[in-house]
Amino acid sequence: MTRAVSPGTTPASSSASSPASSPVPARYFLFPLLAALIWSVNMIVTKMAADVISPAVIGFYRWALAGVVLTPFALPGVWRNRRVVLPYLPKFAVLGGLGMALYQGLAYVAASSTTATNMGIITAMIPLMTIAVGALVLRERPSAMALLGGLLSLAGLALLIGEGDPARLLSVGANHGDVLMGLGALAYALYGVLLRRWGLPVGPWQSLYVQVAFGVLFQLPAFLVAPAASLNGENLPLVLYAAIFPSLFAPFLWMQGVRHLGPNRASMFLNVMPVATVAIAALFLDEKPHLFHIVGGAMALAGVMLAQMRAPFAGGKPAAQG
Repeated sequence: MTRAVSPGTTPASSSASSPASSPVPARYFLFPLLAALIWSVNMIVTKMAADVISPAVIGFYRWALAGVVLTPFALPGVWRNRRVVLPYLPKFAVLGGLGMALYQGLAYVAASSTTATNMGIITAMIPLMTIAVGALVLRERPSAMALLGGLLSLAGLALLIGEGDPARLLSVGANHGDVLMGLGALAYALYGVLLRRWGLPVGPWQSLYVQVAFGVLFQLPAFLVAPAASLNGENLPLVLYAAIFPSLFAPFLWMQGVRHLGPNRASMFLNVMPVATVAIAALFLDEKPHLFHIVGGAMALAGVMLAQMRAPFAGGKPAAQG
């Protein structure tokens, strides 16, 4: 999932109309739905990539290609606003490191030792993690509903990662890939909170472009020391999908969804992601879901939905949506 404007980081347009004020054409619901499905497929692509290309190589190629595609559209605006962008470069660097290099980099590494099903369910926890990180970083008090949802989701994750026996985590520990995916999701939650707190004074595409540039820069050392790997018929389609669809198309669709539906209504479509990921993984990767996947995943998802039922923070500021 890239996602400069994806789960936890929705840059709602200030011109978005209130969806409650008038009926919304049904076609507008396709925007966030298609974005969520693209990010779901990216979980499958991430898992498939583990067997044909190293994490450092696909991570670098993905963002380098996305940056090349964005250049003719975003670079002129970045150059015109260079005096505005320049003082914020350290913040862009932090965001590029968290959202592009660390989050997706950890996902590519995790894919070699966990399932796409687990990755999808853990990633679905990002909105809830965003509430928790916001409470720590922004000193915003979570509502009782958010706390209750968090406890339910944690119980579901314990059931999922413990493969049906939460006590197993105490004796055996968690799967290495699940831990890495959880750390990546936490990094992305922090990314979303910082993006909202800093309020960078440029448009979303220019912001994405500068972050991608830093993401490529941070991944360059790992790419240079990784074993040489050429692009071929097996891995090139995976790199192209990752660079174009979840990195560029999905953010565009998501921004359109937020524009027409509002961030709260659009964010509910993110709950489609773990369900879609499980279904696609079963179909294409032969990952047959077990009872603990279904029960643990349902509990985790129910907790996220419970936390989203009302304003996540009681203290005034809304949490980052999407």
